[in-house]
Amino acid sequence: MSDRNIKEVVKEKYGQAALRVTSADRSCCSARPVAGECDPITSNLYETAETADLPAEAVAASLGCGNPSALAQLNPGEIVLDLGSGGGIDVLLSAKRVGPTGKAYGLDMTDEMLALARENQRKAGVENVEFLKGEIEDIPLPDNTVDVIISNCVINLSADKDRVLAEAYRVLRPGGRLAVSDVVVRGEMPAEIRRSVELWIGCVAGALGEEEYREKLAKAGFEEVDLEPTRVYRVDDAREFLAEAGIDADAIVPQVDGKFMSAFVRARKPGS
Repeated sequence: MSDRNIKEVVKEKYGQAALRVTSADRSCCSARPVAGECDPITSNLYETAETADLPAEAVAASLGCGNPSALAQLNPGEIVLDLGSGGGIDVLLSAKRVGPTGKAYGLDMTDEMLALARENQRKAGVENVEFLKGEIEDIPLPDNTVDVIISNCVINLSADKDRVLAEAYRVLRPGGRLAVSDVVVRGEMPAEIRRSVELWIGCVAGALGEEEYREKLAKAGFEEVDLEPTRVYRVDDAREFLAEAGIDADAIVPQVDGKFMSAFVRARKPGS
């Protein structure tokens, strides 16, 4: 598929997910664009105390693979940008952490998700938040304006990850931090999984290898690159994904078992 086609499929699927969240059934099961059941990638990522005062729709719309707003160790007064902010859960959590002297931006290309996120912001009564429409390959912010960039299982969805990381580098201030949760691959991935658009949407088929991720960050200019596994997935975890894509899980167990993981990826833009 072309880059444009991949982007259109991603936009359509996540738009549908946003609409499902605002319907009568708001569970993570119905919000997940791919899986028919709650899966180990998107479930149990946030402590109950963190989300207690957030709208139920913000929690239900969480389709990430980590908790970057917590792992990033945000400080009061910082400006944060969430790439692919979806229903806004990580933006709202970040806004609380940076406090009234800071600000949290959310960037998303899907109208339905932006509408949901803005409604969640209204319900939460959070003022130091702004949701922007745009693509993570072309961030609509000036150079050197953001202290921290977070993202939650979104960079893997882009067909041009070099452009995404270059844009992240551009908008970060000198000394700024990249702190994203993403799905990463250990070793080679079978071609039949790479070809599955549904698995791409499910944060698997577009994932980078560990070393490739490090290399791309370094190419963009980042330093202090670190990649910390947070969850390692087994074939049984992905059995439903594979079945929906017409792939026999048992036949590819030796090739994929334990090779997919959620990871927290850190890097810093040089400067002070």
